[in-house]
Amino acid sequence: MMRFGKYLLIFALLLSSCNIEESKPPVLAPAGQPGIVNTPIAGTTPLPTRRAYGPGELVDYTAQSGDTLAALAAHFNTTVNEILAANLQIPKDATTMPPGMPMRIPIYYEALWGSPFQIIPDSAFVNGPTLIGFNTSAFVAAHPGWLKDYRVYAGDKWRSGAEVVDFIAQNYSISPRLLLALLEFQGGALSLAEPPVQKNVLGFHRLYYETPYLQLVVAANTLNNGYYGWRAGNLLEFDLPDDSLVRPDPWQNAGSVAIQYYFAQLYSGDKYTVATGPQGLYQTYVSLFGDPWSDPYIIIPGSLQQPPLELPFPQGRIWTYTGGPHTGWGNGEPLSAIDFAPPSDTSGCFTPDKEQFATAMADGLVVRSDVDGLALDLDKDGDERTGWVLFYLHLATVGRARVGAELHAGDMIGYPSCEGGRVTGTHEHIARKYNGEWILADGPLAFNLEGWVAHNGSRAYLGTLINGSLVATACECSDQFSEVFRK
Repeated sequence: MMRFGKYLLIFALLLSSCNIEESKPPVLAPAGQPGIVNTPIAGTTPLPTRRAYGPGELVDYTAQSGDTLAALAAHFNTTVNEILAANLQIPKDATTMPPGMPMRIPIYYEALWGSPFQIIPDSAFVNGPTLIGFNTSAFVAAHPGWLKDYRVYAGDKWRSGAEVVDFIAQNYSISPRLLLALLEFQGGALSLAEPPVQKNVLGFHRLYYETPYLQLVVAANTLNNGYYGWRAGNLLEFDLPDDSLVRPDPWQNAGSVAIQYYFAQLYSGDKYTVATGPQGLYQTYVSLFGDPWSDPYIIIPGSLQQPPLELPFPQGRIWTYTGGPHTGWGNGEPLSAIDFAPPSDTSGCFTPDKEQFATAMADGLVVRSDVDGLALDLDKDGDERTGWVLFYLHLATVGRARVGAELHAGDMIGYPSCEGGRVTGTHEHIARKYNGEWILADGPLAFNLEGWVAHNGSRAYLGTLINGSLVATACECSDQFSEVFRK
């Protein structure tokens, strides 16, 4: 990361112009972003908007954590080839852009672009390195709000309010600080002695999802849909409840778009504008934890590469590719996981042969092992929020590797099963995270298992694995076209 030092300095200077301090009004026209004018909104601080740009006009952009050429092309309504032509320093096979690197991007103006105001950096969104040392239970206990006395049965046991926040933060890999800020902003969870009288404290009106715990589950899932939709370049616009259209500003970061998308499911008009502006969730976050932009951590460095990974089953075996790219956890985004199943004469749930076990895809340390998943920590520092982590789901309780086990690539890690969530048959679900961020199964950092590379299909769970001239097509049917032979 040191080789990008000069770029990081530029990036820090850019961000510092956007910081909001309690002692003075926010600066809302960031330096290095020409074409921004402040537009007053009744009862709020004026928010910036973009001017119209000529077709193909080159605009300045500073690369942010996790940026890829394909996503930037989608955000700016241009093409990868046009970006490469304007930035000869970028190789054609680039994966992630070095955060802080100045770029020139051809832009094709779209009407109704949203506010350039950035709410939180990506490092304040994911459950990553910046959360090391944060104690959710101690933080909640230090506040008088109703969350400290909240209890609920979740994940097969009774949990406190703080434990529920950590439970959801771990499963969805979303910052517990962000979840707490939402609970406070919408429900006074840290300041009000009694919870709001009405159900659906976060505003999601879904049958059987009325409790604070399940409201937070919906919230986390919604946030991830926004974050990874922007990261992939798929989420370019969305509607508010009054059917008005929002297109996120092309300069936005994934964490801020996630919050915009979240509130777009709940609010319209000035209420949406306030919630996503400097006087909304951002202000609540700052009052609880300080300005997240004061020292933004780089979650995804430039030129990130996946470490070598093996297929997740024994050598000399044929398993089937039963699930193409689909969500790592929850519903919708991120499309970060793929599925494999051992051979069987039956469909549905079955107990596999003793020799048909799942294997470690790389050397690592087991840092989590329960019905909600197993995390294999490749840097072996004992924390699944840092570095590369391999995530397995649907491994049977019997035979599953225990926490603290140090495994080598190819070692048994457990048996595929139907345990752990809704399934249609025995299989193993695998995904990757880096510094707490789910890594998409397709794209510049596509899943590569001994040369078998994952590609999206027309929808979740479809798609292919391609290795040279060999193609395995994802299918729950486990037919001959979905077979993968590990030599």
